[in-house]
Amino acid sequence: MFFPTQWTRSSTTFGKSYSPALKAVSRLLHMNEHLAGVTLMAFGNSSADLFSNLASVKRHVPVLANSLSSALFVTMITGGLICYITPFKMNAYETVRDILFLVLGTFLMDYFTSSSIIIKNEWHFLLVAFVYIVYILINVTDVYLLRRTINSTANKIQSLMEKESTPKNLEKIRKLEEKYDYYSQDGQVEIYERDSKLSQQTKMRYTTLRMARNSRVSVNRGLTRIRRLDMTQPKNRGLFKDFFLALRPIKCQAWRQADILGRTLLLIRAPAVILCTLYIPLVDYEMDKHGWNKLLNCLHVIINPALSISVLMSFLSSKANTLWYIAMQQQIVYGAYSLVLTVPFFIFILIKSRTDVPPSYHWIFTLMNLTGSMFIIFICATEIDKVLEVIANVMAIDDDFMGATVKAFTGNLSSLFANTAVAAHGYPKMAFASAIGGSFFTIVVTGNTVIYVRSLVGQDVTPRDQMEDYGLSAFLFLNLGLFTILLWSTTLGFFARRSMGLYSIALYSIYLIFAILVHEKVIHSFADDPQVSAAFGDI
Repeated sequence: MFFPTQWTRSSTTFGKSYSPALKAVSRLLHMNEHLAGVTLMAFGNSSADLFSNLASVKRHVPVLANSLSSALFVTMITGGLICYITPFKMNAYETVRDILFLVLGTFLMDYFTSSSIIIKNEWHFLLVAFVYIVYILINVTDVYLLRRTINSTANKIQSLMEKESTPKNLEKIRKLEEKYDYYSQDGQVEIYERDSKLSQQTKMRYTTLRMARNSRVSVNRGLTRIRRLDMTQPKNRGLFKDFFLALRPIKCQAWRQADILGRTLLLIRAPAVILCTLYIPLVDYEMDKHGWNKLLNCLHVIINPALSISVLMSFLSSKANTLWYIAMQQQIVYGAYSLVLTVPFFIFILIKSRTDVPPSYHWIFTLMNLTGSMFIIFICATEIDKVLEVIANVMAIDDDFMGATVKAFTGNLSSLFANTAVAAHGYPKMAFASAIGGSFFTIVVTGNTVIYVRSLVGQDVTPRDQMEDYGLSAFLFLNLGLFTILLWSTTLGFFARRSMGLYSIALYSIYLIFAILVHEKVIHSFADDPQVSAAFGDI
């Protein structure tokens, strides 16, 4: 029951809380889908791996090999599922640019780790870090230039409309309007109305359906905010009713419509739903009142910071041979310190706000929504990873093989859930950008930083230690997959089709077969054999 529980808890968190928060934060920061994918989603999905590696920096783990394996899983499996779930039209220039940056990062890391016997060069670290900084700056600059182009095009249209309506001017206006519509598609993240078409396509025929353009309607955020507002009613009308309705783990309509299997899944999800409801505030512009629940959100102001601080301190203080929730008995006092700040806010919100309309500062709850969702997902992924590590030790499976195969899956469950959930919500461009940008972060930031920190603490970091038997295999399969993505995307006019998603998944399956055969010593890996020294003197 452990794996289904953790799996449903993660999927519930993504579907109910993470995706709406991500859209709200992206809109708040004036990002477009691509920039939100390569920054917010990429960092949120990959930063946990960086921190966990830094926390265990003295462990003998092939960091670069594991980073390449993780990037291969995210690019091929997650990217393939995105293409299969929601075929879409890629951003041509942005996609090619990101893939080329990822190829550059993998080749730089491979060159620097194989060019010296012991890796201690600060210039290597700074150069690779500079590449990532340039990558982010280029993406930000691209959005800035896109906005300037949109504004200048709008001004040109306005100036032409003020002139005489000649056929020549009308033709110019038509072309400029087409250009404006094309660029406006990627100008900013839009909040769309929910679309249930995807859930209705459950037959095998879904695999062979042609990709069609679906027009989606943007949400009127002002209307959904004030739809329930009634100034003639008291401001605390329905306070407890809304609270207890929000705490329902299973809705009556969903229970009546579900079969025996569906009801079983609803029962398994129930604890996760209650946990997410009590811990994570919901901010969803698609819902009436944007998900505002006065009494519940007041409790979130107290519960969310206190619980987050307590669990974080437990993770930091727990030793390698102890569980974090055992250490929480001593660390819970740090969460209690937050009550000094949160209780006054609780009282203020309870007195000043209404139940039928969210307050003007409701956007602040989006930050708690996003961080709380990431926190729960990190805990679930960590628990699954620990259990699989125990199973591997019992079955006497070496850590190198686990890191190249199983841990590449468990360590990227957050990326898998997040990207597929965002794609299913109608944002495949953001999800695919996150798959590429997250892989780039894993290799260039995580791998590069951990290797450099290891050299600072006095460890001899050799190329053999960082790649082991499976690192070069992951490197070759990753670059093969990236070049094939470039090939089929340019060939198909940057339309991501379901067949290409299945191809990416099949390529990763071949990598798994190759790794298993290497582990069973049926075939030899691409890695060089360690040099053998003579027992007595030089021969």
